[in-house]
Amino acid sequence: MTLSPLRLRLLLASLLTVSFLGALDHTIVSTSLATIAGELGALGQMSWVIVAYTLAATVFLPLLGKLADSLGARRVFLGSLALFVLASVACGLAQDMTQLVIARVAQGLSSAGIQLMSQTIVATVTSPRERPRLLSIIGAAFPVAILVGPVLGGIITDHFGWQWVFWINVPFGVVALGFAVVAIPHIDGNVRGRFDVAGGVTFTTAIVSLVLAVSGVTQPGLTGVSVALLALSAASLVAFFVIELRVDDPFVPLRYFRDRTVAAGIALSAIIGIGLFSVVSYMPTFIQMAYRTTATVSGLVPIATVFGMLVSSLVTGWLSSRSGHYRVFAIFGTSVATAGLAIMALLPAGLPLWVPMAVMALVGVGTGSFMSLVIAVVQSAVRRSETGSVTATAALVRQVGATVGTAVIGAVIGAGVLAGLPAGLDDSTLTPAVARGLSESLQAHIAGVYGDVLRPVFAGLALVYALGIIAAVLLPAGRLSDETAESESDSQPESQPQSA
Repeated sequence: MTLSPLRLRLLLASLLTVSFLGALDHTIVSTSLATIAGELGALGQMSWVIVAYTLAATVFLPLLGKLADSLGARRVFLGSLALFVLASVACGLAQDMTQLVIARVAQGLSSAGIQLMSQTIVATVTSPRERPRLLSIIGAAFPVAILVGPVLGGIITDHFGWQWVFWINVPFGVVALGFAVVAIPHIDGNVRGRFDVAGGVTFTTAIVSLVLAVSGVTQPGLTGVSVALLALSAASLVAFFVIELRVDDPFVPLRYFRDRTVAAGIALSAIIGIGLFSVVSYMPTFIQMAYRTTATVSGLVPIATVFGMLVSSLVTGWLSSRSGHYRVFAIFGTSVATAGLAIMALLPAGLPLWVPMAVMALVGVGTGSFMSLVIAVVQSAVRRSETGSVTATAALVRQVGATVGTAVIGAVIGAGVLAGLPAGLDDSTLTPAVARGLSESLQAHIAGVYGDVLRPVFAGLALVYALGIIAAVLLPAGRLSDETAESESDSQPESQPQSA
């Protein structure tokens, strides 16, 4: 399908607008969580506002990808956007935590559909050569949302009430829906075989059990429950693989992993989930405790990381679309991020704050160099009729990596800090503000504990990115095709690596 330059610009503007709306929903809620839980009288259930959203966004990804291939990405995109608006209304109207959690499940499902279909639509209407540039522009929505969301959420909660954190989506969502109806071209689906119900059920059970297990492993009294959930997850995963190898139209096509391009690209996607999101999640706490700063100042480090990621994603997307080369950017990015995290593991205490800011900006530059690019690469390695499924698989692996990686690293940090704190210090009430009010010797000790705990974490994440270098090297050398998907045979992958 070939679009005129004007139609392509309209499409890009529509997808970028909706992607930003969906990405903002990930980040804007964080600063209002305490207020929401307090007003609904459910402080003990506060985490479920995030967990429900994340679970829904994870487990429905393969289903959304299959629907895109069957019904066409346009229908799934418009349906997801309409559901997102309705779910946002329901979230704001919630009278208790149960109602809010149910609405957040619908919001997580619809947000996943928005993000996934944006990438799938781009793959459907453009050539492999064009995709890195366009996907990097759409992908810019997420780092911008990371920067804007928490601040905007705090302002809205303080001045208008937490309900408007959700209701703000409604007017923008309605306008975006009208824009999308006009801008997104009709995209045909493909008749599929019988739906893999057994694969879907076992997969969902495995992922939900795994996420709940790693979320509860650090909670007092839930260790036994977490072990049981891990066992259920493992058993479900085994059953899932057995089923997927036997059905004609599997829920998650495992044959993708036989292709070196797809396997290496999905491995890189997992590394982004494990590495980047874990670092961004815990970096503010590390900076507050180890560098003795306020929460506001500690936010400068993840901002530097995200800004580096944003700039490098846009630059490498443009360069890759211009030249067709992709492997060099993945090797460069994983190498730079590995070096940055290794430096973080070696930084001595007492350095000025601009030092970790510069180093983490380097990590962001490395990650951004291949973050959107790997999606374009895996899309080009499969038939057009499977674009939705392979995009969903890459997104799923990234999401699971982020969820599990963040939970594991959180448990390591919690256990390490608890073991290193001096006797008599109440760890349950130790906040950055409390720490700054202690004696100079105790502050130095706490800073040293956090430094000692986080250095091995940074080293471990550097090792994860080092594995990414191997995956990047395994990507076939070549160039992305500049032929549109429609001109290719649907029985073959869209582009085989071309000789450089």
